[in-house]
Amino acid sequence: MTIFQFPQDFMWGTATAAYQIEGAYEEDGRGLSIWDTFAHTPGKVFNGDNGNVACDSYHRYEEDIRLMKELGIRTYRFSVSWPRIFPNGDGEVNQEGLDYYHRVVDLLNENGIEPFCTLYHWDLPQALQDAGGWENRRTIQAFVQFAETMFREFHGKIHHWLTFNEPWCIAFLSNMLGVHAPGLTNLQAAIDVGHHLLVAHGLSVRRFRELGTSGQIGIAPNVSWAVPYSTSEEDKAACARTISLHSDWFLQPIYQGSYPQFLVDWFAEQGATVPIQDGDMDIIGEPIDMIGINYYAMSVNRFNPEAGFLQSEEINMGLPVTDIGWPVESRGLYEVLHYLQKYGNLDIYITENGACINDDVVNGKVQDDRRISYMQQHLVQVHRAIHDGLHVKGYMAWSLMDNFEWAEGYNMRFGMIHVDFRTQVRTPKESYYWYRNVVSNNWLETRR
Repeated sequence: MTIFQFPQDFMWGTATAAYQIEGAYEEDGRGLSIWDTFAHTPGKVFNGDNGNVACDSYHRYEEDIRLMKELGIRTYRFSVSWPRIFPNGDGEVNQEGLDYYHRVVDLLNENGIEPFCTLYHWDLPQALQDAGGWENRRTIQAFVQFAETMFREFHGKIHHWLTFNEPWCIAFLSNMLGVHAPGLTNLQAAIDVGHHLLVAHGLSVRRFRELGTSGQIGIAPNVSWAVPYSTSEEDKAACARTISLHSDWFLQPIYQGSYPQFLVDWFAEQGATVPIQDGDMDIIGEPIDMIGINYYAMSVNRFNPEAGFLQSEEINMGLPVTDIGWPVESRGLYEVLHYLQKYGNLDIYITENGACINDDVVNGKVQDDRRISYMQQHLVQVHRAIHDGLHVKGYMAWSLMDNFEWAEGYNMRFGMIHVDFRTQVRTPKESYYWYRNVVSNNWLETRR
């Protein structure tokens, strides 16, 4: 038996996102988001699923916070629905939307659970998309207005803020690969979107400082780790592109004031350039306090000129996979945490990590042993990084409960709590009880 003891101030938690759990998509003045439009478009989401009801957490947040309290977590990462606050993206504030988040945040604080707020988890107001979305610099100012409203409203109540969740998904998965809303397939659009959201991030951080908002602020990229299939320079370069587009494309401008030149050159060969205006890079470089890291899987990649715009092909190595098809190889988390030390010994929170395991309720119980194994393996890697001296401050399991899994609809389950989407009955899984034990002990036990 081996015991892995975590620091006393380590922040154990879970995470969710507004569109994935809240539902109530037409209630209390909420406007439509690009995900409402996308999910209601035939063929975009598995089985025609949508987030109209999702987990109905808008009405059931008290029950969900009770389950968090029983889990024993110290922090809960949630996101704010932008169109609940500004139904048209900017302009007039919807007070009913603000009131909802005050109720949630107040109840979290009353239960000793630190609110960890993500401002943008993909639900751009449709009204802004109609005017060009993130390709239009007007959206930058709209986001800053939204962020400032949240900073003013929740000063002293929320002490951890993230501007954007997974900027690679916002830019490339959604605007180059077309898998997520708004579903575009244009490289230049993806690069424009990525740059504009970084400017919005920097301006929001600047406003956070000017307002004297309490707490810390950062951003949460979804990072990847790719190992070359062979020792060939082409395979190594393919992996470098894969790793850097997820992390360095967004973090290097923040920490070092420039985009990775090898990727700038790569995109230029494909006719796409970064739309930098005077002052943009200074804005993007506003100092931040911490970063969130979303990590799920490591891959083995090789160069393939037919493998999309990065020409980086993932190879099936016969590893165990989760039910969404992602290989289970926890070493990548350890490697990428060290890789990010190029930007300094950062304060890092693991803001998402978890496994899609589609086990169902049998005799009132969900025996999701594969999820427990996945979490255990990855927590050992977190412990290794802390032992090495890295400032990993917390871990937030994805996800608190099964929810609307974007383009996969309700077909894929990441939760530690099973949700019956017909009845909304919540059933804690065995992973919930396992994680509760880890949190309570503040240490992890592994056996041979």
